[in-house]
Amino acid sequence: MGFSFLLIHLATLVAIYGILAISLNLIMGVTGLFDMGHAAFFGIGAYATAIVMTQFDVPWIVSIGVSCALASLVAWLTGIPTLKLRGDYFAVVTMAVGEIARSVFRNWMDVTRGPLGIPNIPHANFLGVTFTPGVPFLGLAFIILAVMLLLSQRLIFSPFGRILKGIRDDEGAGVEALGKDSYRRKMQVFVIGSGMAGLAGSLFATYIGYIDPSTFTLWLTNFILLIIILGGKGNSLGAVIATAMFVFLREGVRFLGLPTSIAAPLQQWLFGLLLILVMLFAPRGLVPERTDRWTPTPVPAPAPSVKERG
Repeated sequence: MGFSFLLIHLATLVAIYGILAISLNLIMGVTGLFDMGHAAFFGIGAYATAIVMTQFDVPWIVSIGVSCALASLVAWLTGIPTLKLRGDYFAVVTMAVGEIARSVFRNWMDVTRGPLGIPNIPHANFLGVTFTPGVPFLGLAFIILAVMLLLSQRLIFSPFGRILKGIRDDEGAGVEALGKDSYRRKMQVFVIGSGMAGLAGSLFATYIGYIDPSTFTLWLTNFILLIIILGGKGNSLGAVIATAMFVFLREGVRFLGLPTSIAAPLQQWLFGLLLILVMLFAPRGLVPERTDRWTPTPVPAPAPSVKERG
């Protein structure tokens, strides 16, 4: 019974972190925006759900909408001044945004309860069905993961997705030279990806039942970034597969009963070894990005002139 509950718990975390990985993959893997503050939007979604459900008795389905909307709004406000930056500059600014968000979580005692966290978050409830931790919540999480995976894949292979890849590969010559507004496209994908992160945070809050600022740190962003590198940039399915590998590896080590002084270094050692093996034998990731190959139409040779025929 204990082992089966552990598997269900790990599978649920795979679904939640898989949604978070898909959201960052859209921003970083597809578009090439180095968002180093993505954990902030995950935290905003978690705190929004926790606050409106515990303090205002808002239904779960409404709290999801609040989480996605608030995370998207913060992303939009963040993107107005930052999306004109490129490369390392954008990464530094978004990292600062992530630290600001965590500082708000930790110090706004009247709303977030600071280091004490928010306990007793109600379970997800929809149409009279309560999704308690276990098989019910696992089914809900995987349904949402499947929907997000399908939507992200449709977006990636749409004309909009091709513009995003053009921004990643060569924003100046590949997109702006064709008359496309790269700033508007980057804002759109940044808002969409952040809203998805807010959705993942909402699921996390209702599953765990307790949140505090220690969860939403830069380490979480780095963890999801490693997942994208392992899975293959620009591929949502690869992000989900890599999430499963990392979660089972990370959480599985915790349940070996090893002392913390041994378990933590062992996790880092295993992560490093896995990345080295991937870089050596699968540099494009476990599931490489699918590319559409264009074969030029052969141009027929010109007909010989009368003089040549003579």
